Amino acid sequence: MTARRAVWLIARRELHARLRTRSFLIGTAVSVAVLIGFVLLQSTVFGAANVTRVGLSGQATVLSGSLGEEARTRGVDVRASTVRDPVAGEAMVADGDLDALVTGPPAALRVVVGDTLDENLRRALNALVQQEVLRAQLAAVEELDPDQVLATVADAGVDVRSLHAPDAQRDQRLAVALVIVALLYLSLLLYGTMVAQGVVEEKSSRVVEILLATVRPWQLLLGKVIGLGLVGLAQLAVIGAVGVVLATATEVLTIPGAALGTLVWGLFWYLLGYLFYASVFAAAGSLVSRQEETQAVLLPVTSVLVLAFVLGLGLLTRSPNGTATAVLSVLPPFAPILMPGRIALAEAPAGQIALAAALTLAAVALLARLGGRIYAGAILRTGPRIPLREALRG
Repeated sequence: MTARRAVWLIARRELHARLRTRSFLIGTAVSVAVLIGFVLLQSTVFGAANVTRVGLSGQATVLSGSLGEEARTRGVDVRASTVRDPVAGEAMVADGDLDALVTGPPAALRVVVGDTLDENLRRALNALVQQEVLRAQLAAVEELDPDQVLATVADAGVDVRSLHAPDAQRDQRLAVALVIVALLYLSLLLYGTMVAQGVVEEKSSRVVEILLATVRPWQLLLGKVIGLGLVGLAQLAVIGAVGVVLATATEVLTIPGAALGTLVWGLFWYLLGYLFYASVFAAAGSLVSRQEETQAVLLPVTSVLVLAFVLGLGLLTRSPNGTATAVLSVLPPFAPILMPGRIALAEAPAGQIALAAALTLAAVALLARLGGRIYAGAILRTGPRIPLREALRG
């Protein structure tokens, strides 16, 4: 039997064993269902929650147009409605049908809220009150037109020059980046751990002794890594594709091209990240003979993945183009998590992407060689946990 055929047979065995399991099917279905629920919540409940419902009663109804404009300049989306009865309006606030009820003359507004008043909405209302008070004061001065003075004051302001054109899609790009980072982290952790658990299971059941009678240790290891990697790739592709299609259909995302490109890059970096971590997971799993000991031996590897995920969330939201982010995103342990997020945010130059891929591939080759040596030296040894030095000596 040729080496290539042996590796493919082992990989196909893993594919058939995992793709047909109930846990894989249920896990994929649950992941898709959770993603669908999240997207639908974004398009309905969360979308509606971003709108502040304000009721205007009495003389305050004259502010219907100006309140919306003033609030919009402060980042608040106000949906104003007329309330004929203030008592009924207060009941609507108590029931949660209104976020605030505004009554009284424009120069002395009164606001009723259920709990607290949004600070930006407070500033918008204060600005309107101040304008009305100023208008009244100017009206008392002869030879001055209050509206003209207010218009002159409104036109005054600083001249702002941006070094970079504002990205209207920034928030959506950030959401896509965080989603792909979370999916990659979960996939790498899940299938990396699965590789280690599979190694321990075959070792404890002595199945590995039968397999090694016909194939070499590196062929067994490579076949197992490839098979489980393809299972993870298929699951990630299905979940990602469903998410992109659904988010685009519900208009949660208006950048389908960018989202699809991020998914493709995510699949590419999943492959690199999986190959980087899978050899380490397999080597670590071969050092023990019982499933109870697996988590302890995997702790250093999973800690690096957790660190990469936490750093990814923090750096991508605060400083995606900072020096620290750029440096960490090209280092192999962090590149599979950080680089796809920076690509989604359009903050990763082509040179840095190429450098990160090259370094990760080099690290994969090194770890595959080292991990294969550890695996070959420890896979047939049972009993207590094998020291790393002994496994390297074979």
